[in-house]
Amino acid sequence: MPKFELQSDKPIIMSIGGSLVVPDGGPDVEFLRAFRGMVEKGVEKGFRFILVIGGGSVCRVYQNAARKLVENVSDEDLDWIGIGATKFNSLLVTKVLGDLVSNDVIEKPIDEPVAFDRGAVVVSGWEPGNSSDYVICQLAQLHGATAVINASNIDYVFDADPRENPEAKPFEEMSWAEYRKMVGDDWDPGLSAPFDPVASKFCDENGISVAIVNGSDMKNIGALIAGEDFKGTILS
Repeated sequence: MPKFELQSDKPIIMSIGGSLVVPDGGPDVEFLRAFRGMVEKGVEKGFRFILVIGGGSVCRVYQNAARKLVENVSDEDLDWIGIGATKFNSLLVTKVLGDLVSNDVIEKPIDEPVAFDRGAVVVSGWEPGNSSDYVICQLAQLHGATAVINASNIDYVFDADPRENPEAKPFEEMSWAEYRKMVGDDWDPGLSAPFDPVASKFCDENGISVAIVNGSDMKNIGALIAGEDFKGTILS
């Protein structure tokens, strides 16, 4: 596994998939407890975190209801529903992290660099046309970071859906050209892809690397942050 280097003088910018926070059936209490422990240990070591929270099953349930109930519902309307889900999930994560974070969820953090009064801040979505993945890319550019973390419910990027194809090949490393050829460049509300195509284009054009990891494995995320070998895919 190639090394993935996070800059020591930059905050750790991480997208937390909503599927981790709120999988089918409601909030994952055990994940949230373990996640708080990971952030707490990182803050004790002097790390600063910018945490961008996705919509998860809350987003999918409400978007699907809108598709059934609203004739010709627009992509922008579906995006606004997804943004609402990220705000709700972000509020939950903020309360779980307690005194590790500032009290308020940051809704539009790209006007100026984040000011840390504590070890971490939590960010929600705010703009239609992309996902929380794109938010971490914008934050990386704003803070001069060249690497970000995308934590979701998959171990690697595969060449096919491993749930449908047991022969799917995992990748430890992919170039942006290879990855973008696989996922395309177009955004669709509710899209299920390892990393948002719009965000991928942005990273490719701005020299930002992304580590795709399974967010349920806190030991693995700890190894990634420490610059050690980890299980996941590097897109660069």
